[in-house]
Amino acid sequence: MTLAATAAHAALAAHPAPSGFLSPTGVEIAFLLVGIATLGAALVTVTTKQLVHAALWLVVALGGLAVEYLLLTAEFIAWVQVLIYVGSVVVLLLFGLMLTRAPIGRSPDADSGNRWAALAVAVAAAGALVWVVVDAFRTTWIDLDGPAQGSTEATGSFLFRHWVLPFEALSVLLLAALVGAIVLSRKRGKEQS
Repeated sequence: MTLAATAAHAALAAHPAPSGFLSPTGVEIAFLLVGIATLGAALVTVTTKQLVHAALWLVVALGGLAVEYLLLTAEFIAWVQVLIYVGSVVVLLLFGLMLTRAPIGRSPDADSGNRWAALAVAVAAAGALVWVVVDAFRTTWIDLDGPAQGSTEATGSFLFRHWVLPFEALSVLLLAALVGAIVLSRKRGKEQS
């Protein structure tokens, strides 16, 4: 063996090849398993006929998304997911169900019989979403010189620069939904009295 071949062999042994498709890392395996569990919880959320069970499965699906963010090392986004979606939106949904006295058990009126039309619309919407995202990010490059993409600094500056108005509109919408649930529960209480 020549000296150059020995040096090249030693360099390869010192720096092993990065893991590829056929040799996934533990984080990639965990990401896949949590993703499958999250997808399963989301499917149960939209297919169950019990509203309270749907809300509780939504908690599992949103919690799974938070774990996915943690696996992507975006800790800030993961905690925002837990605090805002799991902590606030689902609690608001459960309060709305309780205040409007929605049926706890199976709801016969929750199924309209339009499952095939809903499936076609869902598949078309998912296809359009995938196409839009792939088209939008085809020429997008990540700036590796700036702050980390999942960091608090990068996320905060992006949110407050571009997405302040939609977040405020969402908070007004959630407040209106809560007020509407209270108004509906009071009207039913007066009708029963």
